[in-house]
Amino acid sequence: MTDQTTAERFLALHHGDTPLLMPNPWDAGAAMLMASLGFQALATTSSGFAATLGRADGSVTRDEALAHAAAVAAAVDVPVSADLEDCFAAEPEGVADTVTRAIAGGLAGGSVEDFTRDRDNPIYDLEQAVARVEAAAEAAHAGGLNYVLTARAEAALYGEKDLSVIIERLQRFSEAGADVLFAPGVVAPDDIRRLVSEVDKPVNVLALPGAPSVAEMAEIGVARVSVGGAFAWVAFGGVVEASRELLDHGNFGYFDRMATGRKAWGAIIGR
Repeated sequence: MTDQTTAERFLALHHGDTPLLMPNPWDAGAAMLMASLGFQALATTSSGFAATLGRADGSVTRDEALAHAAAVAAAVDVPVSADLEDCFAAEPEGVADTVTRAIAGGLAGGSVEDFTRDRDNPIYDLEQAVARVEAAAEAAHAGGLNYVLTARAEAALYGEKDLSVIIERLQRFSEAGADVLFAPGVVAPDDIRRLVSEVDKPVNVLALPGAPSVAEMAEIGVARVSVGGAFAWVAFGGVVEASRELLDHGNFGYFDRMATGRKAWGAIIGR
């Protein structure tokens, strides 16, 4: 069950003087490592978790995603937010049920997207999207709980160039009860500045190529920065590099990098 104190601490972290840096571990071990390095909160990653199962993003079931998020949350003492994709439901009742189950799993927060899973018609109609966020918020805050609900407007990832459209959706999601607003794919500094200035809730920015630095985002007023699946792909990249050294050159230069990781893990488990 979500701990009220942890949820309140997570919400408070969105109102600091600098952005909350919230990386996305792909399993419990990665979460333990990131927490040990000093990150104050973590979030799961749908793409990173799917990769651990040998699957593409979007192919994980609700039961799998919730069990994974609960395992990550149980592994660390910092707040964990769940990447719940579209909450695995089209109708508001199903969205609310997913949030309720996330709370039962001990998550401090979670997200709901307005992506339909239909690549030909990828974004929910505004009114249905708002109804889904409203249902999620009612479940998130039932009984005075401060489970932190992040509402995501996904249109920029699917070709929407009109920032006004995205901002309108975020404004409506805020009115529906979302605690944090997120428009992945919006990375230009001027666009982020406008977005932050026109909404009344903390804004998360996904770190992507072209995004401003953390210092610049702090000046703009961004509340939270996440990395999505990037750290998982960095880890995969390290395996590729080590494999190429061994396969192509018969060398073991990866031992230096291995020592860094092994030392960090040893500090966590006391060895």
